[in-house]
Order: sequence, then structure tokens, then C-alpha cells
Amino acid sequence: MASKIHDIWDRRFLTQIIDSMAEGVFTLDGDGRVTSWNPAMESISGYGSGEAIGKTCDILQFNRCFNKVCPTNHKECGVFTYGATKAKECMLRHKDGHDVAVIKNARVVRDESGAVIGVVETVTDLSELKRARLEAEEAARRLGEMHRLGNIIGKSNEMQQVFSAIKAAAASDATILIQGESGTGKELVAGAIHYNSVLAEKPLVAVNCSALSESLLESELFGHVRGAFTGALRDRMGRFEEANGGTIFLDEIGDISPYIQVKLLRVLQEREVERVGESIKRKINIRVITATHHDLYERVKKGHFREDLYYRLKVFPIHLPPLRKRKEDIPLLVDHFIDRYTQKTGKQIRHLSMDALRTVMDYHWPGNVRELENAIEHAFVLCTAEQIDVFDLPLEIRQPRTYPISDKDFSVPMKARVRGKNLSKATLLELLDACDWNKAEVARRIGLSRTAVWKYMKKWNIPLQSQTRKDNLNS
Repeated sequence: MASKIHDIWDRRFLTQIIDSMAEGVFTLDGDGRVTSWNPAMESISGYGSGEAIGKTCDILQFNRCFNKVCPTNHKECGVFTYGATKAKECMLRHKDGHDVAVIKNARVVRDESGAVIGVVETVTDLSELKRARLEAEEAARRLGEMHRLGNIIGKSNEMQQVFSAIKAAAASDATILIQGESGTGKELVAGAIHYNSVLAEKPLVAVNCSALSESLLESELFGHVRGAFTGALRDRMGRFEEANGGTIFLDEIGDISPYIQVKLLRVLQEREVERVGESIKRKINIRVITATHHDLYERVKKGHFREDLYYRLKVFPIHLPPLRKRKEDIPLLVDHFIDRYTQKTGKQIRHLSMDALRTVMDYHWPGNVRELENAIEHAFVLCTAEQIDVFDLPLEIRQPRTYPISDKDFSVPMKARVRGKNLSKATLLELLDACDWNKAEVARRIGLSRTAVWKYMKKWNIPLQSQTRKDNLNS
């Protein structure tokens, strides 16, 4: 009696285990008919256990068994012949008529004498995995499209020259130097060169050289070994090694220190790297693209940048014109950004009003294409009609301050004229008003840190907020 109770408990426990499994599990008897069908099978196939039990597995219409179409006669089924199937990807037909990607596995069950008494089969639903694969493939496709030549907008003669240069650069393996003001799209050009070259399927690794200190940049570029410095708890591959076989894009190359310049020159000459803390030389095969908003030759003449490295980097230079030098491209860019944010926000904004377009065309765009995109995004936040009006645009575009711009300087306008020695209280107040008292924007325009702007404000007893803004906040 106790043995019988124990057997019943075992069967119930086994049933509960099978019913709780995420994988589909069903069993067949010796005649190939379904004897059990767990809840996961119901979910995967759409057939309830009551519909499946007593039927053959032909109801699932597996598209391949032992590399053949599923046979109509269970005695011809390979699992009865060979005793098991290897796990394989195949398709089953859902009750609703659509195909479901699965991994199918089967094995015969024998009694004590070795006679086949049935089959147990497992079915793993691959729908989520297939969906994830498709999403990854779509993301990769979009990434490639984002950097296609056709996604750099422009019809002006200046941009046609850029397009020709990109095509020539993509067809070679020369080291490229991209020069242009902040916001002109240097990273897009680097991506276009890579994704239109034979290396398109290889990695594109980007590093912003101005965002890290010398020691961190050295570790980022070249990697390090465990114990090389405090906090180096394990070996780490550098970005040069990650880019092996593909392209590395070094943005803001003009800001690297003399020490990093020497190490980069060695990489370009020897095509090998040493991780920080070790002396092992590791060979690399990479395409190098660099970019800077500086006039790099001027930095060479002033002794801030190595001349030999400069000539190594500018094997094939590309200069991106500022937006104010190609204003005929502005309507195209505006339409492009309106389409982008229409899709992103769902707002049905069609275009700019004539007054808004005139205002946009008259503005000098110190932040170039990036600033134009930010202005359109700003307008989308405020605009409630089908067209963007003047008052939907940022204040600095509606009430611009005109400052002289040097075509020889790739840096942010006003840097050379204002930096430190020429900055006055009146000029700072004027800039604060133009930037709606955004200290970070003021700092960007004059080429100082936000902390430096705060220090000047403290020196001249300028409040952190305008009185008008303070009154609005307190009202």
C-alpha cells in the first residue's frame, strides 16, 4: 500500500514538474499517439491538451525530421528507427495557421526488456530569439544607413566637394584627417567613409580624445594589464585592439597631450600597441580616421602639436564647411529634421512659417548643423500648430547678437576675441542675456569652462539669474 501511494506521489510530482516547464513537452505511445501535452505546448502550438491527446504529432506539421518532411505514418518516423533525434531548428504549424520557429528534440522510452513503449519530445519556442535576431539585424541595417553618403545632407558646391572627398577616402585605406567647426558633422563623415568602404562589416570604434585625462586616454586607447595602476583590477583590451581589422575614429585629436602624440605616432609607424604596464607588442591592422575643430597646422606652428604626427594624420584631409558658408543647404536640413522629429514625436508639423524660415536663414549658426537640429527639436516642444513660427524658435536665434567670426579659426566663434583678457562685464552680461542666462552655453560660446564663467560673475557681482527671470520664478 505504501509503495502504491509513493508511486502516485511520484507521478504527481513528475506531472507538476513537466507542467511548470517553460519548454513544451509531450509524449507519444507506441502507436505514435499523444498521451500527454503540457501547458507550454498549448501556448506554443495553440492546441489544448484535449485537442491533442489521442492525435498523432502530425497535427504540428513539423517541416523537418531527420532532414525530411514529417512522415504520415509513425512507423516511418526516424525517432522510432534511430531511438533519438538531435536537437534541430525547425518550424511547426500553429493552430491559427502561422509557422512557429522552434528547437525540437525527441527520444524513445523503453521498458525493462528494451521494447519501445513511447516517445518523449521537447519543443523550445524560438519566437523571442528570432524577434531579437531580427531587431539586431534591423539595428545594424539602420546603423549602416545612418552613415550612408545619402544621409549627409547638402546640395551646395561646398558639400558636393565633401561628397567627392568621402567617396575617394572610402575607396582607399589612407589615414584621414577631418577638420571643421564643432557641429559640422565630422563624426557622420567618418561613419560614411567606414560604411562605404570594404571595411563596412568590420568594427568602427570611436574615441573622443578631449573627454578623458591623459592617463585615462592612454588606458582607453592602448589598454592595460592588471596592477598597472591603482584600480587596474584586471587586464583590459584597448580601443586600438578592439578596432583591429576595422576602423578607429579619434575625435578631437588636436587636444591630445605630447605624450599621447608620441605613442600615437608609434602606432601609425609600427602598427602595433603595448598595453599600459607591459612590454609585449601586439600587432594591429586598422584604418585610422581623425577629426578636430582646431586648425591643426596653426597648432603645429605654435609648438602644440608634433609636425611629424600632423603629416602622418593628414595623408588625406577633408574640410567641412561651416553652415554659414552653405546657407542654401539650410532648407534641406530643416525639412530633414522636421521629418525626423515628426516621426519621433507624432506631431503633424509640416514646415516653418516664412518669418521663421527668414529668421533661420539670417542667423549665423555658430553651432552649425548640430545647433540647427537642436533649434528644430526646441521648436517641436513649443509648437502646437502645423507650422513652426518665429516664437517657437530658441531666444538666441530670434534675438541674435552678431560677433565677428574668423574663417581661419575652426573653434567656437568669439574664443580668440574674448578669451580671458578681452572679456568685460558688459560683454558677459550681453552674452548671458543672449543665452537666456544659461552659463554652460555662454562658456561654450567664448571657449571657457562653466566654472570660469561663474568666477567672472562673482568677480563683477553679477547674480546667477537675471532679475526678470528671478521675478518670474517667484511669481
